Amino acid sequence: MRRYGIPTNVFGLGGHFGRLAAAGALVAALGFFWLATAADAALDKEAQFVLNTFSFLIWGALVMWMCAGFTMLESGSVRTKNVSMICLKNMGLYAIAGIMYFFIGYNLMYVDVGSFIGTFTPFYGPTAEEVALLAATDQTRAAATEAVIKSDYATMSNWFFQMVFVATTASIVSGTLAERVKLWTFFVFIILLTGILYPIVGAWTWGGGWLAAMGFKDFAGSTIVHSTGGWAALAGAIVVGARRGKFRTDGSVKATPPSNIPIVTLGVFILWFGWFGFNGGSQLALGGAADAVAISHILVNTNLAGAAGFLVALLIERPLLGRIDLMAGLNGALAGLVSITAGPDFASHYWAVIIGAVGGGICVAGLRLLDLLKVDDVVGAIPVHLFAGIWGTLATCIVAGGHFGVQLLGVVAIGIFVFSVSWLLWMGLKQLMGVRVSLSVEELGQDAGELGIEAYPEFVVMADPDDADAVRNSG
Repeated sequence: MRRYGIPTNVFGLGGHFGRLAAAGALVAALGFFWLATAADAALDKEAQFVLNTFSFLIWGALVMWMCAGFTMLESGSVRTKNVSMICLKNMGLYAIAGIMYFFIGYNLMYVDVGSFIGTFTPFYGPTAEEVALLAATDQTRAAATEAVIKSDYATMSNWFFQMVFVATTASIVSGTLAERVKLWTFFVFIILLTGILYPIVGAWTWGGGWLAAMGFKDFAGSTIVHSTGGWAALAGAIVVGARRGKFRTDGSVKATPPSNIPIVTLGVFILWFGWFGFNGGSQLALGGAADAVAISHILVNTNLAGAAGFLVALLIERPLLGRIDLMAGLNGALAGLVSITAGPDFASHYWAVIIGAVGGGICVAGLRLLDLLKVDDVVGAIPVHLFAGIWGTLATCIVAGGHFGVQLLGVVAIGIFVFSVSWLLWMGLKQLMGVRVSLSVEELGQDAGELGIEAYPEFVVMADPDDADAVRNSG
């Protein structure tokens, strides 16, 4: 039967067509949903890539700002006649660290690391995929982006974050040896420290070497960064010797008050501020809620440890040092920060107070110990970075998952390696170049004696009687 020229089975076929249309619509909807989900996933992956990269750069900038903190701390701690030299040394060591880590340091620390060391291949740079993305056209950009975001972050953002840690290690040595070490001898040592010595320690640990394989834990560098700098500084202090007249023949210690207390205090605040990047950035990711929560805990623990270190140092100064000492209190805060650096990634925040408090106490006791041993550390860097760094590394066993035997082995192995090699380097430099300035330059000050520029030209530099006696007696 036909109606209006239409086949009589049209309504039957229409039912099939309806069902087919409905099924097609469902498939299309699922397809669009899949495409949208895939697009969202790609967007999420790219967003994570951007966040991780941005966090490396921002955290790294905070750590770089710690160089300003070290400069202020050191320049305010020395006498006015040596302030310009301190500024020059700190600018120089940061520049050297960046160049040496680019040429060789990063590769030794992270590229094709075996048990002990990475590759000596010179230079480090972006991947071929990243270079291709920068040169991509509108037609090739999507594919180039997809290739790049297979990684979690931009290659050079990680390099930048790692590099600024090297400069921190070098700054520790600068403060200890202030007012008497030769400029170019110091710079040569920093070249070797940042280009070879520190990267080898990093390869053993963060680079996946033999200590990492054993489970050694050092979240942000209590030992890898701070104790390494502390051991190198201790070796230098022994070889270079104390400032003239610092330790008198009758056994007393000559006080050398800081030249600018507000600058020292500002330096400590800058360091404290930068420490949030130091420890927070060591989460090494900002790709989700878990990372955000972890970083929040890390920053809180860092702040609590610094505060506890300062307060405990303030409380025990009079019994140990015989006076209330602002410098010891400020160093106590830094020691608390160093102590928490090995393992700030835990949620029981009261432990951060305990760890930081013990670190502050160790620092004050360490300052007294160095005086008894006649080791001249101008800014107290050895108690802050070495002694508190050892404590912080062992303190990970309390709450941050460290194994005592492994942690102790790491402390001892790195200590023996860094101290012995540093001592040999300083001794070699002593024979080749000399390590300390002349008596006359030390008396006059390195600013006028070597640089010809004084930080405070309106002040008249008065000769120190002890230095003058040393010059006369040397003849």
